Amino acid sequence: MTILPVTRFPHPVLKQPTRPVERVDVPAAKLIDSLIATMRRHRHCVGLAAPQVGSSLRIAVMDSSANPKSAASHGLLVLVNPTIVAVEGSTIQREGCLSIPDFTANVRRANRVRVKAWDRYGSAFEATLEGFEAIIVQHEVDHLDGKLFLDRVVNIKADVFRRKTY
Repeated sequence: MTILPVTRFPHPVLKQPTRPVERVDVPAAKLIDSLIATMRRHRHCVGLAAPQVGSSLRIAVMDSSANPKSAASHGLLVLVNPTIVAVEGSTIQREGCLSIPDFTANVRRANRVRVKAWDRYGSAFEATLEGFEAIIVQHEVDHLDGKLFLDRVVNIKADVFRRKTY
C-alpha cells in the first residue's frame, strides 16, 4: 500500500465532482488500499476521499472506531459510488479536513443517514450511520461531489476557526 500525498485547497480537483467507478478493477483496488493507508498514516484522520489524493474517482474510505467522538462504529467502510439516500435530524459539529489543514469550522449536518454504495469488491450494500459516523460520511460524499466543509458554513466570521493543534 502506498501512502499518497494529500491534495490541498485550492487545487481544482477538490472542487470538481468525481466520476462513477464502472467496476472495482485492479487500479481501483490499489487506490482503495492507498486511501486506507494514507488515512491511517494521519493521526486523527477518520475519512479520506479520492479527490484528496488527486483522483477523480468516486471512492472514499472511513473508520471512526478509534475516535472518542464515535459512540458506535461500523469499523472500516470502503465506499465506492456512495449515495446518501435518506437523512434525519440535525446537529452542528466542528469539522476539519486534511485538505484544509489550517482551519476548522462548525458545520450543520444530519445526525442519521442511510448510504448506498459498493464495497471494495464491487458488492452493493446499504448502511445506516448515526452520530459521528453520519457526519464523516456526509463530509466524504461532499468531497466526491466537489464540495468542501467550508462550503457548508453558515457564518464565515463566527463559525470558522484557525486550527490550534494538528
